[in-house]
Amino acid sequence: MPDRSDTLPQSWLKHANGIGITGQSMPLLSQLVARWSEPHRHCHTLRHLQECLQLLEEWGRAHPLRHEIGMALWFHDAIHDPARPDNEERSARLATRALGRAGADPERVRIVSRFVRATRHGARTRSAQGAELMLDIDLAILGADRARFEAYERQVRAEYAHVPDDDFARGRAAFVDAMRERPRLFMTEPGQRLEARARENLQRSSLRWHRMATRA
Repeated sequence: MPDRSDTLPQSWLKHANGIGITGQSMPLLSQLVARWSEPHRHCHTLRHLQECLQLLEEWGRAHPLRHEIGMALWFHDAIHDPARPDNEERSARLATRALGRAGADPERVRIVSRFVRATRHGARTRSAQGAELMLDIDLAILGADRARFEAYERQVRAEYAHVPDDDFARGRAAFVDAMRERPRLFMTEPGQRLEARARENLQRSSLRWHRMATRA
């Protein structure tokens, strides 16, 4: 992927201004970039964030909640501890605190926090009204080309290096199978273009992880 690091400040300022932040917000940007750059991350990295923000530009430029989505993307993996199950909740609380201190519009902060919570894919819900585009963007990696998808799976495994191989294989197989059971992976028109390739990727992934779980 081309280096888009120089676009991050522009993206940040656009969405920060869009949710009502008129004061100095660059220190908060620096804090978030530092979080996304933590050394234990292999999948939930600045690359993932950049890819998501680029898709928002391509898919959601005219979306009425594009700035709330953009800010939610900045925060959705801001806290990521592979050993904990509550990263989305903690990230949403961080968004509420940080954006409130920065002077963002309170109603827009509530929307951002709601969208961040909606990214908990293990129990994915469409109850966060307007979150469909954000969720499709976050899941777009499933519909990436084969090489990128397989690199993503290796990155996920690296983030969970503390989990024994057999336990990881069983857990990952269960996650992939749950995704495959959904009638639709993507809810928006742009996302649905990735549906067929995503299902091909998930089928190969399921076979791989079940095979590894059986060997364990």
